[in-house]
Amino acid sequence: MIDKILSNMKELTLEDTLKIKAAYEFAKLKHEGKKRLSGDDFIAHPTSVALILTELNVDVVTIQAALLHEVINHSMTTKDELLEKFGFEIANIVDSISKINKLELSDNSESSAIYLRKVLVGIAEDVRVLFIKLADRLHNMRTAEYLSDEKRKQKANETMSVLVPIAHRLGINSIKSELENLSLMYLKPDAYRDILERLNATSEELKDVLEDMQDSISNILIEHDIKFYVKSRVKSVYSIYNKLNNGKKWNSIYDILAMRIIVDKVSDCYTALGLIHAKYRPIPGRFKDYIAMPKENLYQSLHTGVFGIDGHRFEIQIRTWEMDEIAEKGIASHWSYKEKGAKKVQNMMEQKLEVFRSLIETKASESDAEFEVSVHNDFLNDFIYVFTPKGDVVELPKGATPIDFAYRIHSDIGDRIIGALVNDNIVPLSFELSDNDIVTIKTNNNSTPNKEWLNFVKTSHARNKIKSYFSKQDRELYINKGKEIFEKELRKRKCSFDQVLSSSHVDKICKDLKLKDLNEIYFAVGSLRYTAGYIIGLTLDDKKNVQDLLIEKIARNEKTTFKNSKSDIIVSGSLDILVNLAKCCKPVLGDDIKGYITKGEGVSVHRADCPNISFKTTRLIDVLWNEVSEILYYTDISISVIPGKNYLLDLISKATSKNIYIDSIKTKENDQGNLYEMTIRVKNKEELENFISSLTAFSFVKGVVRK
Repeated sequence: MIDKILSNMKELTLEDTLKIKAAYEFAKLKHEGKKRLSGDDFIAHPTSVALILTELNVDVVTIQAALLHEVINHSMTTKDELLEKFGFEIANIVDSISKINKLELSDNSESSAIYLRKVLVGIAEDVRVLFIKLADRLHNMRTAEYLSDEKRKQKANETMSVLVPIAHRLGINSIKSELENLSLMYLKPDAYRDILERLNATSEELKDVLEDMQDSISNILIEHDIKFYVKSRVKSVYSIYNKLNNGKKWNSIYDILAMRIIVDKVSDCYTALGLIHAKYRPIPGRFKDYIAMPKENLYQSLHTGVFGIDGHRFEIQIRTWEMDEIAEKGIASHWSYKEKGAKKVQNMMEQKLEVFRSLIETKASESDAEFEVSVHNDFLNDFIYVFTPKGDVVELPKGATPIDFAYRIHSDIGDRIIGALVNDNIVPLSFELSDNDIVTIKTNNNSTPNKEWLNFVKTSHARNKIKSYFSKQDRELYINKGKEIFEKELRKRKCSFDQVLSSSHVDKICKDLKLKDLNEIYFAVGSLRYTAGYIIGLTLDDKKNVQDLLIEKIARNEKTTFKNSKSDIIVSGSLDILVNLAKCCKPVLGDDIKGYITKGEGVSVHRADCPNISFKTTRLIDVLWNEVSEILYYTDISISVIPGKNYLLDLISKATSKNIYIDSIKTKENDQGNLYEMTIRVKNKEELENFISSLTAFSFVKGVVRK
């Protein structure tokens, strides 16, 4: 197998050959004695994955990582060992694949698929991780007959929900098409067999028709001295199933018979098209010129449908060799053209990866429900292809507006848009674009985004840019407001601005309150985090630190009305002092709490039973929760589970169903089972206890402890 891998690689140097052989020998040693369910040696899997990837013309690093991709999960190999032997790049790719391969869907719900898709994208910062994962799944689906029926269906569902959309967005049609067929075979075996039987019933007839048509077209091209390669095929089972499932009748599926003609030059594409149309009558409405007007992913080809021999309908695609390479291998073809300086392919790769990056950004700022909508819009939706006035193609989700188009071109254009022309007609900014529209954007340097746009923009990229603009505007508003409040307080106290906010005082305030600069001080005052009086008080007597000022204030036992407090914690005697929730015990609303006056950091609020304050006898003060607070509180829990499979997705799904926000998860493994250390955000103690109770209901959970 390793010889086949090497022979498939193009223009290998001796150094590259030695690198691939070293990875193979290392993996072979690590997997020695291990068998797959088929009975094959385990090394057969990584070598098969690497062989699949050679068909995509990927680089040497990807092949090495493919050969090594199971050594962490299926042997005692560590990332550090890979780092030392093969370098940072390969160690990172293999580590990412190892993490991905530990995850699986916990059920067939779309929410689980979306969450897993997010994890895949989040881990796969290097697109080559996704190449390997797709090839890994393709080989596993090819050998899935050795799995149980339930496991096969689970893998097929996961493939269709998660991996097929990723292959589609990356443009890797050769893998996508086979994954669809294999998944359909296990998920809908009756439908798969029915289509296969109907195709087989006419297979001899179809074969003869295809051969006759191929001979006829070949003769036409030979007569006109056009160098070509022609291949014919019957439409894939999944493609036919999809058309039937969408209401098409068997006899109305025109493109069951398909032919692809590959020529040397673009001019030959058009010559061949004219010759074929001269011989066979074209089917109305079936011609598409994706050479003159390529899709944004650089797909180029001429598409036509003709009434061929004996009246059979044929779909015919005509393209050059390079066009065929990009059409079949998508983003992966970048490496096969890297020596030719194909910047277009590089740009296409970046455009595709931008979809994944924008999804990560979206999740950081939106709820799970909003994120699900964003995934459907940016990832799973149908796409349209529209044009700039210069003829450049822009890919957008169906339902996109001129604002989505403007932000896709450049953020500044989106921010300054004031109007749009579609096909030379003035349209509103909420207008839904269609395939082949020519869009012209009108801008004004003094124009700014409008919050109303958030009601109708389609892409998460545009939505994030609009939100980011207003977030920045709000920050500037708070800074200006804080500066105004501060200056007003200084005038009231008849204090000198330069004296109170000298560079040394600003440094002291920033150090005491852990702020960055003067603008952060203003922002803290403008957003009501601190009062101007409190901050000025810090500067009046440099010998007194925050702790001393707090003690004095509380000692005076000033009476305060708490109903208008902006803080989630109310401190006896004051509204304008810094309060922090202790990180050691992370109290949440409803916990019994106690305040401790710290040095330079205000009041630290602990759970009353926190061991870190149990021995304190001084500097403890009374604090209580502001019951009108609506913030979410961070807290930590540890979940111990029985040995076996990875239960991460089960826990994540449960959190999602309970509207619990997960900030981070760490997994620790030992002989007794796994331990998941989870940081979550909750409204109050009651919500936390309900979530813990729901986790303990899982049969695989041994216990849940709040840290």
